[in-house]
Amino acid sequence: MLATSSFHLSPPPPYSSHFTHPTSIRPHKPYFRLTKPHSLSTFISPRIIISSNRFTVKALNRDGFDDVTPSDKEAKPFFPNRRTVKIPVGDRYITVETGQIGRQASGSVVVRDGETIVYTTVCMADVPSEPSDFFPMSVHYQERFSAAGRTRQVLICRLIDRPLRPTMLKGFYHETQILSWVLSYDGLHSPDSLAVTAAGIAVALSEVPNTTTVAGVRIGLIGDKFVVNPTTTEMEDSKLDLLLAGSETGILMIEGYCDFLPEEKLLQAIEVGQDAVRAICKEVDNLVKMCGKPKMLDSIKLPPPELYKHVEEIAGDELVNVLQIKNKVPRRKALSLLEEKVLSILTEEGYVSKSENIGAEITPDMLEDEDEEEEFVVDGEFDEGDVQIKPVLKKPVPTFYSEVDVKLVFKSVSSKYLRKRIVKGGKRSDGRTSEEIRVIDAECGLLPRAHGSALFTRGETQALAVVTLGDKQMAQRIDNLVGVEDVKRFYLQYSFPPSCVGEAGRIGAPSRREIGHGTLAERALEPILPSEDDFPYTIRVESTITESNGSSSMASVCGGCLALQDAGVPLKSSIAGIAMGMVVDTEEFGGDGTPLILSDITGSEDASGDMDFKVAGSDDGVTAFQMDIKVGGITLSTMKQALLQAKEGRKRILAEMLKCSPPPSKKLSKHAPLILVMKVKPEKVNLIIGSGGKKVKSIIEETGVESIDTQDNGIVKITSRDLASLEKTKVIISNLTMVPVVGDVYRNCKITSVVPYGVFVEIVPGREGLCHVSELSSDWLSKPDDAFKVGDIVDVKLIEINEKGQLRLSRKALLPDQGTEKDSGAPQKSTDKSKPRQSSNTPKGDGDKTSEGTFTKRYIGSRKNEPKTSSSKSDTVASSESGSALVNGEAQVG
Repeated sequence: MLATSSFHLSPPPPYSSHFTHPTSIRPHKPYFRLTKPHSLSTFISPRIIISSNRFTVKALNRDGFDDVTPSDKEAKPFFPNRRTVKIPVGDRYITVETGQIGRQASGSVVVRDGETIVYTTVCMADVPSEPSDFFPMSVHYQERFSAAGRTRQVLICRLIDRPLRPTMLKGFYHETQILSWVLSYDGLHSPDSLAVTAAGIAVALSEVPNTTTVAGVRIGLIGDKFVVNPTTTEMEDSKLDLLLAGSETGILMIEGYCDFLPEEKLLQAIEVGQDAVRAICKEVDNLVKMCGKPKMLDSIKLPPPELYKHVEEIAGDELVNVLQIKNKVPRRKALSLLEEKVLSILTEEGYVSKSENIGAEITPDMLEDEDEEEEFVVDGEFDEGDVQIKPVLKKPVPTFYSEVDVKLVFKSVSSKYLRKRIVKGGKRSDGRTSEEIRVIDAECGLLPRAHGSALFTRGETQALAVVTLGDKQMAQRIDNLVGVEDVKRFYLQYSFPPSCVGEAGRIGAPSRREIGHGTLAERALEPILPSEDDFPYTIRVESTITESNGSSSMASVCGGCLALQDAGVPLKSSIAGIAMGMVVDTEEFGGDGTPLILSDITGSEDASGDMDFKVAGSDDGVTAFQMDIKVGGITLSTMKQALLQAKEGRKRILAEMLKCSPPPSKKLSKHAPLILVMKVKPEKVNLIIGSGGKKVKSIIEETGVESIDTQDNGIVKITSRDLASLEKTKVIISNLTMVPVVGDVYRNCKITSVVPYGVFVEIVPGREGLCHVSELSSDWLSKPDDAFKVGDIVDVKLIEINEKGQLRLSRKALLPDQGTEKDSGAPQKSTDKSKPRQSSNTPKGDGDKTSEGTFTKRYIGSRKNEPKTSSSKSDTVASSESGSALVNGEAQVG
């Protein structure tokens, strides 16, 4: 069932294949050996015919058996419930098919966009689980060829889960599982938005009770045009990456990233996406009418309605006081104690409502006979008159409730009282108004050995951000569906330990929540980073949440921005993040019915509210956003109000970040590595690497640098901890990659080896040439070792470069009988009185003397403005592209 893009672009395999198999070996179970991948259709309903020594496998016709008559096909179709619909989305169609694959699941669909195919199923347990306030649903999304792409798969699982959860009916406790596989990917049509739509359709077709159909689309901004479900090629030029999910009536979830997009443009994109989702949902509703299964509404079990009233009678007055406690931990403990009290009364002691005996009409069943003395009547006597009975009211019988129901109702009542306090009282738990921001404190440079660090505190939420700079080896490598390794030079790791909320818990691999929050903060910071050409470092940000009371991901954005500045990363601007909340039904609590937007929400406001809308950006625009809601959808006007209020909140936070004390250093740390970037001719890169990487390894061992990274375009990056080893490595690479010219003279060169036919001379470090025995002396030599040995110093002249790039040298050409000015091959001093040229790729100056605020203190790059030296006919100049040169016809090394 696995498929790659290359496989699905090839012609499909034939519908009939023959395999020879000796039945004497395994007559009961034929063995299939497939020598190449096959498409999904090859394995659908095979018909197997086994003979004495061979068997045949034939794929059935889609409409029925291939050996039946047309009338039989019409009477007994193999897939009677198969339905296929085409839904227009943007400038093309998506195809939805159900009733053929996964028929035993409660709901299953295959959705196709181009040659990208997503298969999704919905199943649920036969027996309901224990009641809970959290809908028992799990989502699993798998890209079958993404072995190392766990992060991406987790993110898409969250995209599927978040819009579906608000549509599930309360009181349905059957464990529900949504499974989604990418069966085929064409490299053009992204499977994530398709998976959201496929899951929404599968749930709509299944027996799981929900309120509305869900669909998802991606919106891109290419030029000035919004594009629905753009291809991956189109997304390369997009200024916006928005994934929106919703229903016919409202927006359920948005998540996206952009390059400082104004709020007005973002709202336009959301409107385009909402229209596209609405059109998909209408078509899906028609499909559900044709083949959808009845919903299990009879399985919904809610707490008794009177229990809500009982909880309010017991705890209402105390709840008002508890919810006014400003600090999170004392308030949480007070709520826990109050909950225990309510549980004890309603589950152990029993409860009688206060209103049961007030104003109640007396009925016969409420009366009981009072005990009276027995009367004996003598025979023949008759007692005239009625016996007088005194009425007595029956004692009320206490009512008992289950612990699960009481806990559910107590949480619901607590949320109701909190919402009432916010709307009617105009004050939140910590005393703020709806638009107020919590107190902010920021500190940079608190970790002396880190390359950059910052502690950002907002109320009871605190993030410690640490920046580490490194070379390409520190980059994060991620596999994807295309099969090409993706390398990230910037990434953020988010950690949420249980201690940040004052609890003890499990520590292990990052949870789905941690992965999602980290990705959001990472994408928010990415637009403000410099390009790799301007800043060649790999950048890692680690954000550890040390305290949490809401909006920890946005605290990571603020802390990460300050830590990057403290590390000396030249950011384009500063950004901040804020989380917005909402109370929808304000009219219930005395409001005017307009949704109330809350700025900088706390954890309790997130849990009891109707929205969690995170927005990050600068004064000029938005860089990242994510919205989840708990109601059936919100309107575009509510979204606009939230975005504009978030913008004002960001401005206040940015102003507080400027007051950071101590402020960011804005220069590279002395503990950060040095990186030198050189440019050589692309064809010379192999000289640096050497056979099997031997040469580059030997250079690293000789000089002590940390790494040498070469690229096919001729870029060479050298990473080191000290300047001396960096300069030494630079000289070696410059000499290795220089372009020698016939006629160049090299002085004071060492003989590295002696062979019967000549000697090898190192003209520059790492570069050798052969001086043949006939070119060693003007006199005849029978053997080179008669006059020379390893380690001797000689002067040589380059007389030939063969087609393989090998150098042929001559010592004889420099001897007196060859017409040279000197009478020996000894080293000569230059007669040119002008100032010798310096190699333009040699690092100059002391890094510690550069101005503050620039990254050049530790990063050494090429000098683009250095004057170039021209060559003349008499003085040849050999140089590499990095600027090393030969001066006055002689090589100047070092």
